[in-house]
Amino acid sequence: MEQDLVSDPLRISAYHDLPFAIFCYPPQEEYKLREEVSRLATRLNNKGRKVTTISLAKSMWEGIEKTRGLSYVIQTEKKFGFQRTQSTVNNILSKLSPLPDMLQKLMEGLNPKIDIVFLTRAAALAPAIYRMSKLLDEMHRRTMVPMILFYPGAREGENELRFMDIQEIEGISGYNYRVKIY
Repeated sequence: MEQDLVSDPLRISAYHDLPFAIFCYPPQEEYKLREEVSRLATRLNNKGRKVTTISLAKSMWEGIEKTRGLSYVIQTEKKFGFQRTQSTVNNILSKLSPLPDMLQKLMEGLNPKIDIVFLTRAAALAPAIYRMSKLLDEMHRRTMVPMILFYPGAREGENELRFMDIQEIEGISGYNYRVKIY
């Protein structure tokens, strides 16, 4: 992946209007991956790219805080349980404080020719708070800045992934991604 990110033109995508890729890793290697992502960003910066790391976990908490607030989410879980709370947070990130809007704002001013965005901490959105496939679909045509989603999960076939390596959940199964998967 590193070579693809420093090549000119970038080789992370087969589609000119979809400059995204996914780096899939085993969820249990989250902390090890965070260290490697930091080292990769340094190497890319040293090769003339500018890496911006965006934590999806931080974005989720910011969306909650600026809408309903953490105390509301805690009370919802106490009163109605996890499934309802997960649905509430999905509603926040889909409608009240849309996650794609937050990302787009964080990416304002970035130059697609030199900047690269690393989306990290996706596990915070498990098991179904916000689908990664939905996020990538919604970011399509919003930005031309190359974006790598660091995806905790498992591959199923060539283009399908299982988030957090969780076996099929009711209504949720592997998703066939249109982007390159490393």
